[in-house]
Amino acid sequence: MKRKLKFIALPLLLLLLAPTASYAQLSCDNPPAPFNDDALLANWQSVWDLTDVCKSAEGVFYEIISGGVGRDGIPPIDNPQFDDFEAADQWLQPASPVIAVAVNGSARAYPLAILTRHEIANDQIGDTAIAVTFCPLCNSAIVFNRQVGDAMLRFGVSGLLRNSDLIMWDDLTQSLWQQLTGEGIVGAYTGTLLDIIPSQLVGYGAFKEQYPQGQVLSAQGRFYGRNPYVGYDSNAQPFLFAGTPDPRLPATERVLALTIDGAGIAYPFSLLSEEIVINDSFADLEVVALWQPGAFSALDAARIDESYDAGMAALFDRAIDGMALTFTIKDGEIVDEETGSVWNIFGSAISGELAGTQLRTLNAFPHFWFAWAAFYPDTEIHGADTRSAES
Repeated sequence: MKRKLKFIALPLLLLLLAPTASYAQLSCDNPPAPFNDDALLANWQSVWDLTDVCKSAEGVFYEIISGGVGRDGIPPIDNPQFDDFEAADQWLQPASPVIAVAVNGSARAYPLAILTRHEIANDQIGDTAIAVTFCPLCNSAIVFNRQVGDAMLRFGVSGLLRNSDLIMWDDLTQSLWQQLTGEGIVGAYTGTLLDIIPSQLVGYGAFKEQYPQGQVLSAQGRFYGRNPYVGYDSNAQPFLFAGTPDPRLPATERVLALTIDGAGIAYPFSLLSEEIVINDSFADLEVVALWQPGAFSALDAARIDESYDAGMAALFDRAIDGMALTFTIKDGEIVDEETGSVWNIFGSAISGELAGTQLRTLNAFPHFWFAWAAFYPDTEIHGADTRSAES
């Protein structure tokens, strides 16, 4: 019964949209269930006329539901324009949350005030084509390389969800892609993983300080800043999530999470905000998780800049020249015990013996726990034993 209920919403969306004139040839004579039903296949192809449903992750169609809008009903940004800080200062606060991306010396900030309304920005920094993505229902901000083999893809918002997470689509093959994992799940690119471009979710003020020559995605005269998901990050039951949230943490607890070679780890923000610095070992790496205040939640108050300070967090390889540094807090600053150098949330040494040194950024991003755990159920929670004993 559970599998059937998950699927009900999918054809409802398809019936609402106008059919196209012709359909792509499928790569098999017997499409997988549920598309072995001719009527359902026709409904699907009336929208996804280029998508080869014969290529798909096993069982994925039973997990896809409608988000209530059609393809690109939430419009991605395809020709982003950028402002300097003087213009951005007119509407952003120091703690306004932005996705910070730096490629080959060029840095850009993408405010969540804009991305909550668009979810995807297709951009290019130098020779690197990127897709800056944000799923509000999962609080997942990830940047991908749009170059896949010889093809440069344009990504859009499919209007479909899986585990409450945004499903993207590309306009070359109409393959469907899972935003939280970066994996192709339906169509020609099934099984393909997008390359991740390192990024951080930080406050606008932190971005300005780190990248004084940076640019900011322009609002282009439009009013952004209102949160369409008021109070969402305090919900016990996530919206449009058909499963049961992993009970080890509150469903919408923010976690800094990543996987390496199939092993997952999550650092809860509730713990990070207490510890500030966590020196750890994971997957044969010596790592450090850092947290600092200075970034509003984008999913709390009606106006993002009136929300509470959720903070910003990042994970780094703490080895420098073969030596693993040990980080601590001293007089309110992040310092390493070996040299006393001072570091910031970007993993940059800003003063001391190691000034100018940069830690290697690991691809760990803040997510809501329920969404991360749905895709990576075997994830280890750092400090879980200690916290359970204290509770």
